[in-house]
Amino acid sequence: MSAATIQLPKILRIGAGASQTLVATLRELALTRPLLVTDPFLVQQGFSERLLAPLLAAGIPCGVFGDCVPDPTTDSIAACLQVLRAGDYDCLVALGGGSSLDTAKGVAVLALHGGEMRDYKVPASVASGLPVIAIPTTAGTGAEVTRAAVITDTANQEKMLCMGLGLVPLAALVDFELTLSMPHRLTADTGLDSLCHAIEAYVSRKANPFTDSIALAAMQGISEHIRSACAEPDNRTAREAMMLAATQGGIAFANASVTLIHGMSRPVGALFHVPHGLSNAMLLAEVTAWSVGHAPERYARCARAMGLAAEDDSEALALEKLVAGLRQLTADLQVPNPRAWGIAEQDWFGALGTMAAQALASGSPGNNPRLAEAADIEALYRRVWAG
Repeated sequence: MSAATIQLPKILRIGAGASQTLVATLRELALTRPLLVTDPFLVQQGFSERLLAPLLAAGIPCGVFGDCVPDPTTDSIAACLQVLRAGDYDCLVALGGGSSLDTAKGVAVLALHGGEMRDYKVPASVASGLPVIAIPTTAGTGAEVTRAAVITDTANQEKMLCMGLGLVPLAALVDFELTLSMPHRLTADTGLDSLCHAIEAYVSRKANPFTDSIALAAMQGISEHIRSACAEPDNRTAREAMMLAATQGGIAFANASVTLIHGMSRPVGALFHVPHGLSNAMLLAEVTAWSVGHAPERYARCARAMGLAAEDDSEALALEKLVAGLRQLTADLQVPNPRAWGIAEQDWFGALGTMAAQALASGSPGNNPRLAEAADIEALYRRVWAG
């Protein structure tokens, strides 16, 4: 195995109240002119005001861009960039889910280097950007610790994957208390997104000993607590475990890469506007079932980490239990298939070729234990449709 390169934020604070250390974090990093990047809901609910109050009390002026959109687009990136340039800010504070965090990452790159967002999609590598302090409010994307951002090109609806050290936040303040108001659907979808991150990182062709242990810990935490977090939104133990697992999953896949699930998920989100976590959840069981035979030892270990298989179960039985357990979990959390979500049959089947091409172009399927060609991916999309 070749040497693994591990990339993490310079400062990583995890636990209740972590978001309240923003003033200290800015001072540690010698940053003085932050722009808060968030979405309308968090502005309306007072999250941004509560975050900014200590900054104002400390004499740190902070601008606000509160118009982030779900699944950020090149248009929304441009709007935020305009605000940044008008205010001469020296960093971005991203508050929200993956969309707000990815918006800030995209703006950080364009502010430093110029050009268009499409100039930085893979296989390009983004080496640097303005400092970003990430404060996640959902337990799922792991964007607070990753070197990735996903931006939809408004011109052609392509969901572009951008990668590089310049997209790793300089600091991440991971405060599970910010997730206590998350609704059931968002809790389920972001939690399943985290589970995908952990499983994919563990079975990836780029897996390494550092990420293996973190991925297994994330799987265990999610499997144990996701149902409670969904059913009991004020369950602090479950919320804390899910937030930690989300960050662990982010660290794992940021340093070992995702695989076929994420490769197939991005075009579903771009073409049909399915939220990222939900599109991953739709694909999780079927893609895993298709892949398990090509890394049986690894997938069996996933089953055992998740408590789906016993240590003395045979490898074959563990694989059966893994697939069955993932099907049961997505059923319990009421994950719809594309048809149930409202996508028209002719639209889905008419887009199979485009989706397969975009999935392969992302590069993620090349990390999968079982390598897929376009025909394989189209067949999997058909299977997912049938549900």
